[in-house]
Amino acid sequence: MEYREIGRTGIKASVIGLGSEGIARVSAAETDAVIGFAVDSGINIMDCCMPGLEVQDHINRALRGRREKMLIQGHIGSSATDGQYDVSRDTATCRKNFETLLRGLGTDYIDFGMFFFVDTHKDFSLCFEDELLRYVTDLKKQGIIRAIGASCHNSEVAGRIAETGIADLIMFSVNPVFDMTPVNSDIYELLDDAQFKEKYTLEVDPGRARFYQLCGQHQVSITVMKTLLAGKLLSAEFSPLGRPMSVSQCIHYALTRPAVSSVLLGCKSEAEIQEALSYFEAGDAARDYSQVLQSFRGTARGGCLYCNHCQPCPSGIDIAAVTRYADIAGLNKNDIPFTVVQHYRSLASHGSDCISCSSCENKCPFGIPVIANMKKAAALFGV
Repeated sequence: MEYREIGRTGIKASVIGLGSEGIARVSAAETDAVIGFAVDSGINIMDCCMPGLEVQDHINRALRGRREKMLIQGHIGSSATDGQYDVSRDTATCRKNFETLLRGLGTDYIDFGMFFFVDTHKDFSLCFEDELLRYVTDLKKQGIIRAIGASCHNSEVAGRIAETGIADLIMFSVNPVFDMTPVNSDIYELLDDAQFKEKYTLEVDPGRARFYQLCGQHQVSITVMKTLLAGKLLSAEFSPLGRPMSVSQCIHYALTRPAVSSVLLGCKSEAEIQEALSYFEAGDAARDYSQVLQSFRGTARGGCLYCNHCQPCPSGIDIAAVTRYADIAGLNKNDIPFTVVQHYRSLASHGSDCISCSSCENKCPFGIPVIANMKKAAALFGV
């Protein structure tokens, strides 16, 4: 297992974690088996956004004796109406539901207190500029939550969250289909293939690219939902890309976005967890998602997709990493975050080591001006 730090918390999460949808409709015994296998495999983060009491009780039972081994994302504002998901911004209602969540999970603390479903600018104001924020910050002062986060599907709103300095993590929908759709699209409409085909672009949407870079700049981590597009990306028949991706390709796409710390998959069985864990045994060719995107996108425009299809570099440059740090630094050239500089300088080779041989550009499926990007990185970081 690999682990990445969450924001500025010092807490490290496994790069593969558990979503909640998979175990929301299985038995207590199956939940215990899934969570037990996950913990034994080194998975240490899971999301608990569901409001249902039965599934909370199943998780409670599964985590007995294991609670300290699992980081929990618990949502503030998630409620249920007639058994269906609902959202509340009323502080008294949120307090009642959050206390119910604590009792249901049998714990006296939640690692990451997540504002639930902050998808509009109105939601942002109600969560980050009003009474509800005082309640959540008080929970953190009391140690009832260890860090503050939010779940969001809109990159413009998510960017605002990243810039507050309040949140250490954002749970966000990450996959290549969503990345190629306009910033304010309703992602639930995109689960309909026809809707997606009407809206997609031939490049990563600039709003989403900026969101990833803002998270890197402000040291806000992303935990990923919708990695598999509700399973559609794995299907030759239903994938909007026209051909299927593998689980490893979907995971790798998400993990190569700037600031992503963990991919939360809705696994409902040990077999599905094992399939996800096979990512660590997969070689570069098995993880490579570039050919799938190239066949769909045609003539690509926009920035680097960090796929490393351009490797190997004769100068030993990790081209995707150099480009990623340069993209983040480019948001504020005069005040590059120290951590970004530190990570860039820790690389074995830098942009200045580029010998302009064009090997990378000849291999890049998307026509990215790699040599120019290396020069940009060298200018930004001075090496």
